[in-house]
Amino acid sequence: MKKKKLAGALLSLMVTAGIMAGCGAQKDSTSSSDNKGGGGDTIKIGANLELSGGVASYGRSIAEGVELAFEEINKEGINGKKLELVKVDNKSDAAEATNGAIKLVSQDKVTAIIGAATSTNTLAQIQVAQDNKIPLITPTGTNPAITNKGGKVNEFIFRTCFIDPFQGTVAAKFAINDLKVKKAAVLIDTSSDYSKGLASAFKKSFEKDGGKIVAEEAYVAKDTDFRATLTRIKSANPEFIFLPGYYEEVGLIVKQARELGINVPIMGGDGWDSPKLVEIAGKDALNNTFITNHYSSNDPDQKIQNFVKSFKAKYNKSPDAFNALGYDTAYFLADAIKRAGDVDPEKIKDALADTKDLSLVSGTLTLDEKHDPVKSVTILEYKDGQQQFKTKVNP
Repeated sequence: MKKKKLAGALLSLMVTAGIMAGCGAQKDSTSSSDNKGGGGDTIKIGANLELSGGVASYGRSIAEGVELAFEEINKEGINGKKLELVKVDNKSDAAEATNGAIKLVSQDKVTAIIGAATSTNTLAQIQVAQDNKIPLITPTGTNPAITNKGGKVNEFIFRTCFIDPFQGTVAAKFAINDLKVKKAAVLIDTSSDYSKGLASAFKKSFEKDGGKIVAEEAYVAKDTDFRATLTRIKSANPEFIFLPGYYEEVGLIVKQARELGINVPIMGGDGWDSPKLVEIAGKDALNNTFITNHYSSNDPDQKIQNFVKSFKAKYNKSPDAFNALGYDTAYFLADAIKRAGDVDPEKIKDALADTKDLSLVSGTLTLDEKHDPVKSVTILEYKDGQQQFKTKVNP
């Protein structure tokens, strides 16, 4: 989801090229059980997540979901083995994500990697995973380039979530068809691939369906005062604002927009989904706002309610979408390992690619030829600080 310090990540890759090359050569010449996390009675799975830093809420939520799933899976095991989770903290930074992937592969010798939460921190790991032939699954990285860049599929890279263009298109159709608006403003975080990707898809779909973009403004991550930008948006008289960003800035933007008397519907994507959003924006300011998301804990589907019950029993709180996608990613990987019948990462990679009709909390997962899931989008509305299930949109 984010783009930060990519130059640092590239430098890190150059510095550690010898390590990766050596590691890759070693793995090609030895058995998978000796060198790829499958020795003994355990299967080592890496988790490269944002456990601190700017978007730590996302990484911690994913980790909670993965840990709950591993506990459940290990009650029976997989092909006689237990899953062992090895976590690294990428500190919400691309260069740290690269270093974390190198550690997981070369030192911890994991069989697969889960993470990162954001697109940029996932992109920073791809070269490491590809070179060392280790499957990597991002639960929530929605940028299309993660799995498919320039028309070429990244063979060892997968995701559990839908991609930005689908999310942005659904938001546009909801604005046109459900909210009945025709004039929209777009406010974009230009430092974020995630934000730019959603905005591009939204604008294209909104205009195609007869809407008009009356204002387009920008900000960058860590900005705190948005009043001048919001005043310009207000002067354009939009009926709706599309705000694809992360909870830290989104909370402040929504709060300041309401203070300026901007009361039109505001909508964003899954990047809003953090308990801290309500703390930052205030529950009243969030009324009449909407998000596209991967699931809702209020969805009456029995599989979802079973997950919610188990999660509450362990963590004493209701699970958000990042919890659910972490949980689903663990089951997605476990299913592939079971079907592969082996801990060889290449066989697991093939099994991941062949996944069809796998029933998960966030929907039934089938991968397309680009390693992207074909699954539904849930639309949520904030009412008095609580997410309310609005509708579900199927692909």
